[in-house]
Amino acid sequence: MRPILMKGHERPLTFLRYNREGDLLFSCAKDHTPTVWFADNGERLGTYRGHNGAVWCCDVSRDSTRLITGSADQTVKLWDVQTGAQLYSFNFDSPARAVEFSVGDKLAVITTDPFMGNPSTIQVKQIAKDSSQQTSESVLTIKGPQGRINRAVWGPLNKTIISGGEDAVLRIWDSETGKLLKEADQESGHQKTITSLSKSADGSHFLTGSLDKTAKLWDARTLTLLKTYASERPVNAVAISPLLDHVVIGGGQEASHVTTTDRRAGKFEAKFFHKILQEEIGGVKGHFGPINSLAFNPDGRSFSSGGEDGYVRLHHFDPDYFNIKM
Repeated sequence: MRPILMKGHERPLTFLRYNREGDLLFSCAKDHTPTVWFADNGERLGTYRGHNGAVWCCDVSRDSTRLITGSADQTVKLWDVQTGAQLYSFNFDSPARAVEFSVGDKLAVITTDPFMGNPSTIQVKQIAKDSSQQTSESVLTIKGPQGRINRAVWGPLNKTIISGGEDAVLRIWDSETGKLLKEADQESGHQKTITSLSKSADGSHFLTGSLDKTAKLWDARTLTLLKTYASERPVNAVAISPLLDHVVIGGGQEASHVTTTDRRAGKFEAKFFHKILQEEIGGVKGHFGPINSLAFNPDGRSFSSGGEDGYVRLHHFDPDYFNIKM
């Protein structure tokens, strides 16, 4: 399995997202410029220019026409995927962190960081079909819990919003009223910052990664803890295979703790676990720094990883990967 090395970012990667068909891969990085690539051969298609801060997160609409990006420049922008044109910019008074379109693409959930006395928030915006009619007001604003909210995603049928972040507690909110519905059990839950959250293909369960060196699998309706996968180092990125019972987790130390002459150069690996048995299946090495983002192609036949080293590595699985017996 030889990776395709995709170099287009000058700074560390922060987020990767495939479109629904799996032919396009969108990447975000700290270099202000989200990029779109062909997902089969890693060719760079184009960039989305307009942010002037790190871009933390993105999502693409079901029909692959709209891209939404959240940035440290205190804006969330809507883009035309094909032309790269900026369609709209939502302005906030603190950095925007997580973004996700709802099922149907009529709404977007956005989180903003605590900043200059403002608490963190979870906000829901209506997304107009015609971007000339787009407005900026929020249909819902939830004043967040303590600390940054690193991920907020839509729960089943858009009825709920699931959030996780620096205070290590997963929460489910009512997406109409903003009421807090559930909190994950503190005992069995994460003990340190939740860095990442990835939903299963059907949305029934989701995987979280944390600086406490574990990834955990949860039921999206009840917040029941289903599985725990243990790693030797902090987890920055997680993804669930849409095809096999596999999950992949990646990470590494905080950037500030990495020494440049580390003997493990190139050894930062994405680890594969059996989703049910919680056993490690194998690993894919290659990044010269922590892995910050992981994504499976919707067909389950390839995956990509984005690293602190500024590279996206695209891996097409060998045939024998599909016959691994536990």
